[in-house]
Amino acid sequence: MMREQDWGPVIVAAVLFLLLSPGLLFQVPGRARLVEFGSMGTSVVSMLVHTVLFFGLLTIFLIVVGVHVRIA
Repeated sequence: MMREQDWGPVIVAAVLFLLLSPGLLFQVPGRARLVEFGSMGTSVVSMLVHTVLFFGLLTIFLIVVGVHVRIA
């Protein structure tokens, strides 16, 4: 008998990790400006900023919104 599994946290974390990778879509703070788009570069400060953004958005989506994806 198969149990229902909640894949919501896994999917949300994977998507946010891809979207918030520093330099992939945007980088905050950038090297020359506050926000740079598609620079494909990173720095220690931008990694810390993107880490805080990741955990903040992950907390909002999982705890406040309660995203659930049930797979039987």
